[in-house]
Amino acid sequence: MQKTRFDIPFPLAALARNLKWAMLGMAAVALPAHAQDATGAEETTLQEVRVIGTAEEELKQAPGVSVITSEDIAKRPPANDLSEIIRTMPGVNLTGNSSSGAYGNNRQIDLRGMGPENTLIMIDGKPVSSRNSVRMGRNGERNTRGDSNWVPAEAVERIEVLRGPAAARYGSGAAGGVVNIITKRPADHLTGSVSLYTLIPEDANESDTKRASFHLAGPLSEKFSFRLYGNVNKTTSDSPKVNADAANVPVTDTTVPPAGREGVRNRDVNALLRWDLLKGHIIEFEGGFSRQGNIYAGDRLMGTGNEATATLASDGAETNTMYRRTGAITHRGDYGEGRTSRASFSYEGTTNSRLNEGMAGGSEGTIGSVDAQRSTSTLENYLLTGEYNTPLQIGGLTQVLTVGGEYTKQKLEDPYAVSPARPAGVPPTGPKADATLAALFVEDNIEITTHFILTPGLRYDHHDKFGSNWSPSLNASYNLTPTITLKGGIARAFKAPNLYQSNPGYIYTTSGNGCPYEDGNRVSGPCRIFGNDALDPEISLNKEIGIAWADRGWASGLTYFDNDYKNKIIADMGDQAIPPVVNGYRAFQWINSGKAIVRGVEGYLNIPILGNEGSILRLSNNLTWMDKNENRSTGQPLSVIPKYTVNSTLDWQATDKLSFQFIATFYGKQKPRTMNMANNTTMTGDALKERGSYELYGISGGYTFAKGTTLRVGINNLADKRLYREDNGTAQGAATYNEPGRSFFVNLTAAF
Repeated sequence: MQKTRFDIPFPLAALARNLKWAMLGMAAVALPAHAQDATGAEETTLQEVRVIGTAEEELKQAPGVSVITSEDIAKRPPANDLSEIIRTMPGVNLTGNSSSGAYGNNRQIDLRGMGPENTLIMIDGKPVSSRNSVRMGRNGERNTRGDSNWVPAEAVERIEVLRGPAAARYGSGAAGGVVNIITKRPADHLTGSVSLYTLIPEDANESDTKRASFHLAGPLSEKFSFRLYGNVNKTTSDSPKVNADAANVPVTDTTVPPAGREGVRNRDVNALLRWDLLKGHIIEFEGGFSRQGNIYAGDRLMGTGNEATATLASDGAETNTMYRRTGAITHRGDYGEGRTSRASFSYEGTTNSRLNEGMAGGSEGTIGSVDAQRSTSTLENYLLTGEYNTPLQIGGLTQVLTVGGEYTKQKLEDPYAVSPARPAGVPPTGPKADATLAALFVEDNIEITTHFILTPGLRYDHHDKFGSNWSPSLNASYNLTPTITLKGGIARAFKAPNLYQSNPGYIYTTSGNGCPYEDGNRVSGPCRIFGNDALDPEISLNKEIGIAWADRGWASGLTYFDNDYKNKIIADMGDQAIPPVVNGYRAFQWINSGKAIVRGVEGYLNIPILGNEGSILRLSNNLTWMDKNENRSTGQPLSVIPKYTVNSTLDWQATDKLSFQFIATFYGKQKPRTMNMANNTTMTGDALKERGSYELYGISGGYTFAKGTTLRVGINNLADKRLYREDNGTAQGAATYNEPGRSFFVNLTAAF
């Protein structure tokens, strides 16, 4: 976003005042009409208001929205991370943070090819940002697993995946989309469950999993109820030698092949107390604590490692530990006739402790010693949010107006990030950074006719460092026939620079090998990349149009999406003028790059085969096809992503108690970058190697015994198709991650 173009002189306070009077005026329209009879007594005549859904509810029917239910998760339980099942939705893939290939096995949710950093993860509507406590390297990489692993599968009621224009209402970070993980709420009677899960790989070099979790909920009294869940999980890391043959790098005391998948130990507990204060008014108090400790697999940015890398990987050491603390108080109000409100104050605190990774020279991104010091970063987020929904009749049109606002305060402290010596003339900066973001939004869900729904919206965000941002949106739905619906939308979305990119005190040091070229020769290093407080937010214009058909269990749809993306924040030293050496260093900065485009098609086809609308046997299919995913000026991909992805699931409910599921996933060709991110030199040799198309198959069966006990067993990757990571960074081409081979799982749940 160019501030000179979009920074409209409309202060937040003035906007709040104008919205206040607008709300009062609209509320007056919705109040009952009054009249007096002949005696002068006031007679009340209620205006009939036909209630339709809110804008948020309507947007969740958009083409780019998918829902995963608790039943779906029970039939296909993830080994550890919810991303394992989210990846089966249209428009979803798992990728690294960028197209560099570094930390390739730390794959995260990537919606429509916009990259994990543009995917907003939420739990019960509250943003999750623990990954932002992890330092960002020069290629935009974070050595993190992401934020989709804080809730155990057994505690999930449903997962909403919103892509494209439907996600714009959620503000900064939702340019690609939103994954909202909805947890199970208290019930009106006591319920509980205990689940045990284990996964055993056929190849002893690949990771296994053991998990135990519980869920308990129910009433405490007439007005109070509760929900409590907990989880203990251990997923081991791949063996250091899992990629040895593919990379032709032996395992020795000082060398380690490219790392396989990192392991993780999870500990989670969360409690919620619900107070039914008055009729239609609910207050919820929630608190949670999670601990995630990695099991090191030898990952680093470059080289074959060192003695410390080999020792830590062979020992399965815990080199980084994250602690997440959450608390929230939420009020939900229902005032009748479709008038509702929601207000919440929440806190999220993350402590990220890890062995120091080298920031310069040959040890860049590598742990230098088994006795290396630990550094700790602390990230705190405070969020105050609220909204009010009211039905209206204006100009004879039935509609539901939503007005709301948010206030977010972020604080980051990371002494290690500002620890390197500073070049002459660069003043010292403390380890703390913060940002404040305030927002107001208004949406209106308008029934133009009984067949035509129009949903305009406008969101205003004010960042204390990067100014104002307006995010207008317009979505529409038209029923061509009782079974065919045409839907479309357009929305402007943005992402503010993170607290590392925007902090002038943040220094990332790269060795001479990471410095750019000038006149065909690499410049002398080391080179340092500083945060930049003059950055512009990233901006995207998201468009989609789709058609859907549903009739007696049959369903199909096709959606075309097109995202114009600009101002992507990168540390692409090859695009910057080469600075002179000052005090032995060359100082670069994070900058805004040019324009990019993301374009493709999503589709689905559900076929009922047996039973009422497929209740006995049903085949579900979805497709994602990527037409474009590249920087317009360089032609380089934004992420290494398959050309197409097809997911097929055959569900067979053989009896009331016995069910089976057959799954198949087909991935298209994946192409790597053709130019080096750091210096814009042309790739050669294996760095241009593509990853060919491949398929994965799975099968599982479940049986429900008496008293609510369910056993499910299954086989993943039935055909034992294995893929290996072949190098670190760009030398591996598109072979940036491992696809594990055949494995067997058992999930046992006892519920009451």
